[in-house]
Amino acid sequence: MNYGFHPAAEAEHLEQIAFYESRQRGLGARYREHFLQAIQQVCETPARYPIEHQPDIRRVRLRPFPLMLIYREHNGVIQVLAIAHYRRRPGYWLGRLKNPA
Repeated sequence: MNYGFHPAAEAEHLEQIAFYESRQRGLGARYREHFLQAIQQVCETPARYPIEHQPDIRRVRLRPFPLMLIYREHNGVIQVLAIAHYRRRPGYWLGRLKNPA
């Protein structure tokens, strides 16, 4: 299965890479690798991870980073809805469900 980003989620992903790289050289690349490993596992078994929001929005932690990849299966594709901090601003991305992009 393939994946794609909601435009706002793609911006968040790129911001995370830049943020972590600005903190420590190579840390942005480490974050990106963790993201790629997680999204590969999601694409292989999308129903493996817990539901974050009914009926079909799921999450996977991007450890050791304090982030969650929020996604759903939409028209046969994994749609990344958000790269969200696991404690800050819960549910801020819910408006993206109305505009799947």
